[in-house]
Amino acid sequence: MASILNSLSRVKRSDIVMSVRDIKKIFMEGGQPLHVLSGGGFDLAKGEIVALVGPSGSGKSTLLQCVGLLDKPTSGSILIGSVPVHQMSEEERTIIRRKKIGFVYQRHNLLSDFTALENVMMPMLANGVSEDVAAARALKLLKDVHVEHRASHLPGEMSGGEQQRTAVARALANEPDIILADEPTGSLDPAHASAVFDLLLDIVHKKKMAMLFVTHDMGLAARGTRKITIVNGVVNRL
Repeated sequence: MASILNSLSRVKRSDIVMSVRDIKKIFMEGGQPLHVLSGGGFDLAKGEIVALVGPSGSGKSTLLQCVGLLDKPTSGSILIGSVPVHQMSEEERTIIRRKKIGFVYQRHNLLSDFTALENVMMPMLANGVSEDVAAARALKLLKDVHVEHRASHLPGEMSGGEQQRTAVARALANEPDIILADEPTGSLDPAHASAVFDLLLDIVHKKKMAMLFVTHDMGLAARGTRKITIVNGVVNRL
């Protein structure tokens, strides 16, 4: 713990890619407020791989949705770099999300009617990259995750491990600063889960990204730089 705290104390503000402060999220359920997130926060620095842990229903996925700009917190602040994204419009947050954040989900969420290559191309095409450039980069990314031989295959023609590797390639398509992963190996058997997680860690490390990942597997959590927990709705830095 001391070594981690010492290393964090040497992190420059310019290395901080995300800052979250006093984040709260309230849902209305049956006319009553449900306080899912009740404060707290964290910083995420370039090169960090941080595990987000806590019991089921504690708000981990809600926090990931908020910091991933897919939902707005009820209150609190979220900065990507030095930009206060929590104040932005939906359109502005979409632009930031496409450029700065890559997502890996428990289920691969690939589009079933499109090939692996086309699935990886789509985030780039949405950002205005030409089709030729997107295709070339998508093929390289599929090679990086060792599924280039499946480029022309539909998701239904691929194994679970191959589908999740393709989802990792898609998350990297726009060269994001931040990877957010929600139980990224939760749908895989142990052997494939370990291989996919090894691959994800290796790529994040090589590309000097930051990653925040949700997991119930404390073995995987221990492989991160440090942990963040949610206790009684409060986000705690460890």
